[in-house]
Order: sequence, then structure tokens, then C-alpha cells
Amino acid sequence: MSDINSAPPSATSAQHYPSLLALFVGSGCAALIYEIVWFQLLELVIGSSAVSLAVLLGTFMGGMCLGSLAFARVVAASLHPLRVYAAMEFCIGLIAILVLYVLPPASDFYSSIGGHGFTGILWRALLCVAFLLPPTVLMSATLPCAARWAGAVVGCLFAGFYLLRLYDMATATFLAAAINALCAALALLLAAVAPHDARARPATVERASLRADAMAVYVTIALSGLTALGAQVVWTRLLSLLLGASVYTFSIILAVFLLGLGLGSSVGSLIARRASDPGEALGWCQVVLVAAIAWAAFSISTAASAATATKILCAHWVPTVGIAIMLNVSAPTIAPTVLAA
Repeated sequence: MSDINSAPPSATSAQHYPSLLALFVGSGCAALIYEIVWFQLLELVIGSSAVSLAVLLGTFMGGMCLGSLAFARVVAASLHPLRVYAAMEFCIGLIAILVLYVLPPASDFYSSIGGHGFTGILWRALLCVAFLLPPTVLMSATLPCAARWAGAVVGCLFAGFYLLRLYDMATATFLAAAINALCAALALLLAAVAPHDARARPATVERASLRADAMAVYVTIALSGLTALGAQVVWTRLLSLLLGASVYTFSIILAVFLLGLGLGSSVGSLIARRASDPGEALGWCQVVLVAAIAWAAFSISTAASAATATKILCAHWVPTVGIAIMLNVSAPTIAPTVLAA
């Protein structure tokens, strides 16, 4: 019989993989369009590119961390995952539109009563975090697979080099919201034909005690993430001095960073499965990462001679040549991001 419910579970799941991957590509693309738009929005609201970048990256990564920890405990196992995914996609698009129109007036009102200088910037930054945290928490619930990384890189470059170059933040936001809505609609259609085992989650799960060696691994991973995000902020700042403080620079460095993380996580998972001692492999990876970050800093500093030509090209915007020079200057950051993943 051709009925989906009569097929074996493994075969039934496998035939929906291409559709699921397409959903994750769209989800990742929309998420990075939002991130590029929010960076430009925060520059207008906060007024400092360095603070804007720190607020954006901290909120984005912090929200994804909170969501990945919370949703597994909050969402009931009896709910169909695709329907939950669809609801989250709808909510992400709706909240993103609200952020676009509500955040600037709210910030202006708050700055009028909250003062200026460092204190005013700090309070406006906290206000931005409060607005951006809900959608980033929801974004974390989608599966962080390779397809999502691919969609994220495409969305990053598409937003920076096309949408915001030819249109405005509202157009980019509505397009990303339309992608969210399309993903949600497709997920609901897929949920109507895809089976779901609604067995209840076990009432209690006995957790193993955390050993010292496991704690060392967690600390290493945390410190690696800290240096990776710190390096991204520094690289963006350096490349802004070389290439100009524009959305193109942020789009390039973010795309390179995401590409490196995607490649590194894929290669790292293969090495961890095949290595006799994954902990030792992690240690050597961190050693090589030190050299890679130093190499990236040296390579970026030696690219200063191309700064004048790049700025001229970006000012008159010769797309092919300008993008090629930006990619060439940003290329040294790929090796550290692969290792940091």
C-alpha cells in the first residue's frame, strides 16, 4: 500500500528528509537576514557600531543558547514537532516586524528620559536586548544542521549585498517574514502527512554525575566560544577600518564566520567519532587555533595596503571587483573559525 502510515518508520522518515532540509535552509536564510537588518537598526538606535555588534552577537548567541536549553524541557513530547516548528516560524516573523517598527520609537522615548553618554547607551543597549531576545530564543528551536548553515550564509550575503543595497530595512524584514511564513505553511502541510509518535516523555530522567574530565571539556568549549566571538568582533572592527564601516563588511565577515563554523563542526564531528581520544584531539585543535588566530591577525594587518583601493571601489560600487577584494581580505579568518567550531 502507498499509505504513509503503512510504510516502515525508517522509510517514512527518510522520504521527508529533503523537505526538512529545505525548511531548515529557509529558516537559516531568514534568521541571517534578520541579523543583518538588526545590525543596521542597532547602529541607528545605539549610535555605536562596536556596541551594536556586541549587543547583537551577545543577544543572538545568548538567545539561541537559552532556547536550546529551554524548549526541550518546555515543549510537550506529545505535540507534533512540525506543528511546533510552524508556530515558532510564524512567531519569529511577527516579532521581527514588531521589532522593526517598535524598537526605534521606544528607544527614542527611553533616551529622552534616560539621559545620554555611557549610561544612555547602556540603557538603550539593554532595551535592544529585551526586544531581540524573544525571536532569537525561538530561532534556536530549529535544528542547527548543515542545511541551516548553508541557508544562513546565503541569507547573510543576500541581505547585505542585495536587499539593503537596493532596498531598505523594511523590505528585507518583510521578505524574511515571508520566508518564515512559507516555511511554517510547508511544515503544516508536511505535518498533515508525516506520522508522529506521540508517546509521552519519561517522567524522570536520571542524570549521570558530572566528572572532572567532562567538566574540563565543557570549560574548554566555553573558552573557545568566548575567544571565537571575541575574534569576530575584533575582525569586524579591523575590516571596518580597512574596508569601511558598512553593512557589506559585516555581511562578509559574518558569512565567512558561518562558513567556517559549518565546515569545522562537520569535520570535528567526524574526527570525534574516529579519534581514539577525543579529548586529546580537542586539545590539539585549541593549540592549532592559537596559531590560526595569530595568522589571521597578521594577514589582516598586511592587507592595509589594499584599503584605499577597496574604499574607492566600494564608494563607486563596482560589484564584482569590490566583492572579490573583500573576500580576499576576509579569507584569513576562515581557518580560525573552522577550528573554533
